[in-house]
Amino acid sequence: MALTLPQGMEIKAEILPAYEDILTPEALALVAKLHRAFQPRRKELLAARVERAKRLDAGERPDFLAETKAIREGDWKVAPIPQALHCRRVEITGPVDAKMVINAFNSGADSYMTDFEDSNSPNWHNQIQGQVNLKAAIRRTLALEQNGKTYKLNDKIATLQVRPRGWHLDEKHVLIDGERVSGGIFDFALFLFHNAREQIARGAGPFFYLPKMESHLEARLWNDIFVMAQNEIGLPQGTIKATVLIETILAAFEMEEILYELREHSAGLNAGRWDYIFSCIKKFKVDKNFCLADRAKVTMTSPFMRAYALLLLKTCHKRGAPAIGGMSALIPIKNDPEKNAIAMAGIINDKKRDATDGYDGGWVAHPGLVEPAMKEFVAVLGDKLNQFEKQRPDVEVKAADLLDFQPETPITEAGLRMNINVGIHYLGAWLAGNGCVPIHNLMEDAATAEISRSQVWQWIRSPKGKLEDGTKVTADLVRKLIPEELAKVKETGAVGHFDRAAVIFEQMSTSENFEEFLTLPLYEEI
Repeated sequence: MALTLPQGMEIKAEILPAYEDILTPEALALVAKLHRAFQPRRKELLAARVERAKRLDAGERPDFLAETKAIREGDWKVAPIPQALHCRRVEITGPVDAKMVINAFNSGADSYMTDFEDSNSPNWHNQIQGQVNLKAAIRRTLALEQNGKTYKLNDKIATLQVRPRGWHLDEKHVLIDGERVSGGIFDFALFLFHNAREQIARGAGPFFYLPKMESHLEARLWNDIFVMAQNEIGLPQGTIKATVLIETILAAFEMEEILYELREHSAGLNAGRWDYIFSCIKKFKVDKNFCLADRAKVTMTSPFMRAYALLLLKTCHKRGAPAIGGMSALIPIKNDPEKNAIAMAGIINDKKRDATDGYDGGWVAHPGLVEPAMKEFVAVLGDKLNQFEKQRPDVEVKAADLLDFQPETPITEAGLRMNINVGIHYLGAWLAGNGCVPIHNLMEDAATAEISRSQVWQWIRSPKGKLEDGTKVTADLVRKLIPEELAKVKETGAVGHFDRAAVIFEQMSTSENFEEFLTLPLYEEI
């Protein structure tokens, strides 16, 4: 299929007929303009991440920024939140395939974050077909016939928010002036161009979730992109609204500054817990005093996670912004009533804690969890749409609280095996095109897989990385367990490139170098 491309743009991928409605000359021109204007800053900010990581490896400890103290102490609020984003008690998330899009819109959740990032394997088809699916869904024309069932949208559907890819991810199939375009700019620009006016006409708007930021300067970059994009397509400034996922330890020290940078476009912050845990491991990976227990033992009540959650809540409400709780990875277990009861109790406790603390809503990963999660928020909020008035003056979080990395024990053989098993299973599914995978009754995405492989890497190197019986976690031990866990994954009958995944997992967890994101080398293979 021959497309009319802007000067200097190449697309090195198959263009199916349905893609022509997305890859229009005008939409691609917006991608090219944003790329040329902001790619140099994106590269500078990614280089700054690398330099900061080196300083942390050398022993620097993060703290609140002295140079932005005036912002933290200033009297300001974010711009008013649009009506469509006032009620976000339960938000459902998931990838952009047609069935998930329809089921999520119909789930009864207040909001649906559709995901081009962590729960989506970003092969070319998934990215562009996802744009096709969303364009049709917004216009209420998306339907699907599958396995004798018909899926179509209800009259009342959730409010849509879109998560583009993070700053570190490229779209390798699209080159501008010989350089790959940012995956985030590509996802954002195509969606905005085709759908913003239609969303506004239907009483909503172009609403986004922004992932993986490490500083307020990265938020400033997004804000400047929003300003230019709105000018380019003739939208009033402030039409775009974005919720930032606080899912890195460094961003936790700059939450007020991030809200400030996006204040005309802010829709609040979200406690992205799984990536946050991964970020803590990554940033302190060579600190001899840092070592977290089995992943299952690191919960939202762990000291550093509790401090982060309460600081986020207080920060948002101080600035008139929504505070959205993170994702419990638990999902319904249909074939085991006893295990299902335990899982549902976990979900209920998680949402009850968020609602009682003062959060305005929280995430779920499965339509079957919308109702129980909603009950917990309604029990606290009643008829209120949110809890902006809950200011939490009692919360005082210092830098040391955010860095109180407990628990350190137990580290168990079962926990080590689980990390290896989940890593192989998820990587194998991702390579086969699926980025959102139920494994051992948990919904796993890239963030949880990142915890699995980074914990193993860190346990090998930390003097505290010992099993309960005193056995040191070593590269040889991990290599011994990988074939055993690979066999267990294959026995499940799951679909994926698991042999290749086992090789990649071994390389990532035992090599001297720590790969910044597992999705970066994997992306070159799909």
